Amino acid sequence: MPEGEGDMSERVEQRLSDLEIKASFTEDLLDQLNLTIYRQQQQIDDLLRVVADLRKQVPQAGDSGAARSLLDERPPHY
Repeated sequence: MPEGEGDMSERVEQRLSDLEIKASFTEDLLDQLNLTIYRQQQQIDDLLRVVADLRKQVPQAGDSGAARSLLDERPPHY
C-alpha cells in the first residue's frame, strides 16, 4: 500500500463512523418528535371533545327566552 493511503482509509472510516452516529441520533430525535406530535394531537382531540361538551351544556341565547349576561347576575355572596 503506498504511503498516505492508510491515512486516507482511516479518515474515510472515521468519517463514515461519524456519519453513522449522526444518523442514529437523527433517527432517535425523529422518533421522539413523532411521539410528541402524536401526544399533542391526542391532547388537541381531547380538548375539542371537552369544548364540544361544554357548548352542549351552555344554553343558546334563543332557548331561554331573554338573553342573559353573566355581568347581570349578582354573585352568591351578595
